[in-house]
Amino acid sequence: MQELVDLKGYARVSDMAASLGLSRSAVSNMVRRLARRGFVNYEKYRGFTLTPEGRAVANHIKVRHETLAELLHLLGLSAETVEQEVEVIEHHLKPETLRVFSRLVRFWHEHPRHLETFLRYGKGK
Repeated sequence: MQELVDLKGYARVSDMAASLGLSRSAVSNMVRRLARRGFVNYEKYRGFTLTPEGRAVANHIKVRHETLAELLHLLGLSAETVEQEVEVIEHHLKPETLRVFSRLVRFWHEHPRHLETFLRYGKGK
């Protein structure tokens, strides 16, 4: 949703439906629920935008996804496996777990020799 809004300044229900492979009706219902919760500004038959609160939530989701994808990539998993695994686990992590994963990713970027040592260890060498 955030990507569509960032691209054009707004998103339409039909854009979201096409992007997600859902019916316009299902997306319309979802957008109305998000509007009631204060995450989007929505006018029927027009586009919608994210509220500041909605943008914050979207950014959190994006960071969570990117952190997990980077962690699994660093561990040497294939791009296909990374994509599948992130989709499965990202919604089940507690904030504390995500913070630890984020620190681990930063640590390995700052100290690549430790990552290499871990990867060798994982291969039984």
